[in-house]
Amino acid sequence: MAAPSTSAILHHADDALAVAHTVRKRTTPLPLTISEPSPTWPADYERLRQRVAAALLPHCTILLVQHIGSTSVPGLPAKAVVDMDLVVPDASDEAAYAPALEAAGFQFLAREPSWFEHRVFGADDPVANIHVWGPDAPEVVRHRVMRDWLTDNAEDRELYARAKREAAAATKAEGGHMGQYNDRKTKVLREILDRALRNAGYLKENATE
Repeated sequence: MAAPSTSAILHHADDALAVAHTVRKRTTPLPLTISEPSPTWPADYERLRQRVAAALLPHCTILLVQHIGSTSVPGLPAKAVVDMDLVVPDASDEAAYAPALEAAGFQFLAREPSWFEHRVFGADDPVANIHVWGPDAPEVVRHRVMRDWLTDNAEDRELYARAKREAAAATKAEGGHMGQYNDRKTKVLREILDRALRNAGYLKENATE
């Protein structure tokens, strides 16, 4: 199975350069409110995982599913939106998985071919994003490393929570949108992610692949 290179895992992509093609609008807009950690989030993810598995198996190969994002980190305030990575053999082969997910009630929201063939599906129960990737997508590794680091590191967990609250408050005050919220917290997120990648052994001084 193909795997992302170390250099790809370490690269912070410029989101402004990503070209996203909207497939449809989300039925329920995502909240721009940072909620206190909920004990239901792990169970919400498990319900989502079971729905995805029931929709795709045995006809579509699932290489990996994982709970990512802030709701995957115990004790971290978050928007009440469950995020999942779904890794399939070829994310560009939409016929292999998209019809089955849509038939199961998931909303095909967007495709980003220029960003490792990223596809996004949405759900309303629980409110969720399903990020579809191929096996060589570095974001799958980055998401896991970030989740594990924040789970184990209280100082960076609080730093990120503060950045999220400040970004949400500023964005709501000016009537902004989700993209502006994400932009406001990017600097802190990347600083934390670099520490996480260093702790995981990916980021080293004078390292070569």
